[in-house]
Amino acid sequence: MALFVDYYQLTMGQADFNVQNDTVITANYYVREIPQGQYLIAAGLEQVIHYILNLRFTDATLDWLAERGDLRADYLASLRDFHFDGSVFAVPEGTPVFPNEPIINVTGRSRDVQLFETYLLCVMNFQTLIATKASRMVESAKGRPVFDFGARRAHGRDAGILAARAAFIGGASGTSLVLAGRYFDIPYVGTMAHKFISERPTELEAFRDYATAFPNSTTLLIDTYDTLQGARNACIVAKEMAARGAQLRAVRLDSGALLALSKAVRHMLDAEGLNYVQIIASHELDEFQIDLLLKNGAPIDSFGVGTRLATGANFNSLTGEGGTSALGGVYKLVESDGKPVGKRSQDEPAKATIPGKKQVYRVADGDGGYVKDCVTLWDEPISEGQALLVPIIQDGALVYAFPNLHDIQARTAAALERLPDSHKGFREAEPYLVELHPTLRNLFF
Repeated sequence: MALFVDYYQLTMGQADFNVQNDTVITANYYVREIPQGQYLIAAGLEQVIHYILNLRFTDATLDWLAERGDLRADYLASLRDFHFDGSVFAVPEGTPVFPNEPIINVTGRSRDVQLFETYLLCVMNFQTLIATKASRMVESAKGRPVFDFGARRAHGRDAGILAARAAFIGGASGTSLVLAGRYFDIPYVGTMAHKFISERPTELEAFRDYATAFPNSTTLLIDTYDTLQGARNACIVAKEMAARGAQLRAVRLDSGALLALSKAVRHMLDAEGLNYVQIIASHELDEFQIDLLLKNGAPIDSFGVGTRLATGANFNSLTGEGGTSALGGVYKLVESDGKPVGKRSQDEPAKATIPGKKQVYRVADGDGGYVKDCVTLWDEPISEGQALLVPIIQDGALVYAFPNLHDIQARTAAALERLPDSHKGFREAEPYLVELHPTLRNLFF
């Protein structure tokens, strides 16, 4: 994992080593622009800190680099005993954050700090994107459970696992990925595949086999052939289960016109006295589709979301508007030897960097609702608001106790409750107020 770097981080390290540049700097992770909506949910910090604290260059790694010939032996030898002895301050996972606010500050020797850039951006950008997407879907579901079904469409193995983690932070009730359950204690759930039904002589026999195997947790997939006939077969099996003291939990719709089918299936179940049987819907869902279904009275009790969650789809599936499924967070130098520094791009002013190691203070009203954030220089606290960046690593030692994922999820939900609804809409949400302290503004402008 020491080679999870872009090559220029090593070549700059070599150049710094040649002149013995031991400048202490601060690099700041932040997001310039939110691709969808007006807020983000910070996620991925635990993996980043694990990487920073455990990054080591083994002999095999250094030998491999030496064979390539571009990096000198003395610089490579200096990496053999690498250990980060600097400090990291960050907002806890599950915190709503906004554009141009510091999310992570990493302070240490310049050529050490730069080694973390690629991994930090990879993990933070991805998990923050997915946690935010999940929170939007959970918001659209209005209290109905949302489950992550996205591992099979994620962009790789690690993405599938971390998407389940981030989705849970964002409010998902569980995942279909068992490995995420093992790693992160996330509830894992499942129904059945069309394969299970297709390989049996009849759909009814398939339903009976599954119900016998799982008398207290059966969800029947009813759209393999004809959804309404599948619902009729589900009614037969539900009554057979009831006769032996078991209970059908739910039926699942995974194709077709979900609004019309859910209404028809609900009517059929209720007519048979099966009002306790829930309806689960999946099939290319996102916050826009869920919102539209519920506004039109779809009697759907929970949602399984896959592709558009695990890939962080940044588009409106109703209008086709949107862009790349990625979060463009950046990791930029903001302080060198205690002096604020920043990037100014005359060719693209939007890529300028606000100089200075910074803190964020979140201001709430008398009812606890968030009103605004104020970004200040690190050593210039203000009289109002709560400081968001907390110590994670100090002098190379971990000083932060990472909460379990269930506590992070609860933190996320509580924070979003305090964020006014005007900032959480899907189409015309209002930007949240983020102010630059006058001293910081003078540096930037």
